Amino acid sequence: MSAKHTLPDRTWHHSRFEDIGRLVSLKEKKGLKISLAFPTLNEELTIGKEILLIRTELMERFHLLDEIAVIDSSSKDNTRKVAEHFGARVITSKKILPKYGTYRGKGENLWKSLYALEGDIIVWVDADISNIAPKFVYGLVGPLLEEDGISYVKAFYERPMRSAAPGSATGIAPTGGGRVTEILVRPLFSLFYPELAQLIQPLSGEYAGRRKLLEQLSFSVGYGVELGHLIDIFHLAGGTALAQVDLDVRIHRNQTTSSLGKMSFGILNTFFSRVEKSGSLNLVRELGDRYISLIQEPQVPQESSIPKIQETEISCMERPPMLEIPEYREKFKKD
Repeated sequence: MSAKHTLPDRTWHHSRFEDIGRLVSLKEKKGLKISLAFPTLNEELTIGKEILLIRTELMERFHLLDEIAVIDSSSKDNTRKVAEHFGARVITSKKILPKYGTYRGKGENLWKSLYALEGDIIVWVDADISNIAPKFVYGLVGPLLEEDGISYVKAFYERPMRSAAPGSATGIAPTGGGRVTEILVRPLFSLFYPELAQLIQPLSGEYAGRRKLLEQLSFSVGYGVELGHLIDIFHLAGGTALAQVDLDVRIHRNQTTSSLGKMSFGILNTFFSRVEKSGSLNLVRELGDRYISLIQEPQVPQESSIPKIQETEISCMERPPMLEIPEYREKFKKD
């Protein structure tokens, strides 16, 4: 990326795009459809509010969105019922392209949503956001409507951490989220892809893209989907296809350290597969397929306090670009 086209040149605050009427006019002038999808797994506590607010503001008050869908990983709670009640189209992931099987993971839902949704622009928003607001959608869509050269927009924000620290009246520390980004992903990008290291939150769960780009991407079914997208986009379209928008603050569930370890394992697996494929790194041995963690059991008198070893299989399955799926090509008339 040249000095004239650095990512900060394509970094904006969401307020730049708050004139939703203007965005609707741009959408209609360009003849585009916009779809929003929530990938879900047991999100009954937050999904209703998210759908209600976004539907009211961005479908009924302003016709920015053409459809809102929930792509669900067979939730065990009332996620699907709540989503249907508030007006979303609800699809169980395993019922989309069933001949290709199903895997559990956010990336699987995103991949299948490309087939299920109709939009020329696809917006993905996580379903666990407590402070949802229209900016989580129009802030991501705005750059795609304004700038034809931009194909993929990432969100960034402050990510408060729930805290029991003394003096924290709300129980929420103002910063501290994004730990995997700062400890793992930014160092990796700094070493291999310095241009991508300029992304403030490369792993953010909110982003939007043009179908014509998204259909060319492979999708890790699990934790590595966001990182895989960025590397693939960089190789396919260059850094100038990327932009990022400040959405101020995002409040959501914070992961435990153990969960972050599993996430990092999946991300590393995706990273190594991408850099080896690009020729940037040659792996001389096969990578392990299980995450090994140490579990400290509550101490019992006269029993050993040595931690127990726990092995967890983390799916590193990759879905091919949707353009390679015959059913997709037929549905969207791809020659």
